[in-house]
Amino acid sequence: MNRPTKLSVNINKFATLRNSRGGDNPDVVKAAIDAQLFGADGVTVHPRPDERHIRYNDVREIRKIITTEFNIEGNCREQKFIDLVLEVKPNQVTLVPDELGQITSDHGWDTVKHKGYLVDTIRIFKDAGIRVSIFVDPVIEMVEGAAATGTDRIELYTEAYARIYATGNKEEAATPYVVAAKKAKELGLGLNAGHDLDLRNLKYLKQHIPWLDEVSIGHALICDSIYLGYENAIQLYKRQLI
Repeated sequence: MNRPTKLSVNINKFATLRNSRGGDNPDVVKAAIDAQLFGADGVTVHPRPDERHIRYNDVREIRKIITTEFNIEGNCREQKFIDLVLEVKPNQVTLVPDELGQITSDHGWDTVKHKGYLVDTIRIFKDAGIRVSIFVDPVIEMVEGAAATGTDRIELYTEAYARIYATGNKEEAATPYVVAAKKAKELGLGLNAGHDLDLRNLKYLKQHIPWLDEVSIGHALICDSIYLGYENAIQLYKRQLI
């Protein structure tokens, strides 16, 4: 049965703009509050060690006011990140295999090679009552490996989907993601998706993976907000997920 997929708005770009001038404009906490008011199902933040966008204290302040789902994503190989998540206790933590200084996330976990590490790390968060999702490429072996780690969900890394979709090869773009999504469903894993999803390609992905639980979208949605308005952009994205 088809059901709406939840939209979690990644507000990192508000923090990037704020940090470019100093001060508190735009107000990142207000951006989280407004995302809720404008209909988003959740808010996502991705703090990095250099705090070039979301700062660790932003995460603490957002936690105080958030009434919808809160998702913190980041590199769990940084102890500072683990400590922050355990302190804040979001609804969900998404584990991403970033390297230090990485501009943006660009690959999923090798869930076979890093199985032992992921099992131990995921247990830490689940013991604290936090739902865990891990970033995974649309590869059957990686999805099967994810199921063996004890994670609750996977987040399919959709950069390749968006890139191929933009060339007009929609079916080619979607096929590996549909196959991976079916395997995740078969294995009892919840399913999220994110990276480079936008108003052009989102509906097609949803139509082919109707059981998708959640998408996390930041860069494209915030760019669209400049022209369309923040509230309107959120509502337009939500309509793609019905």
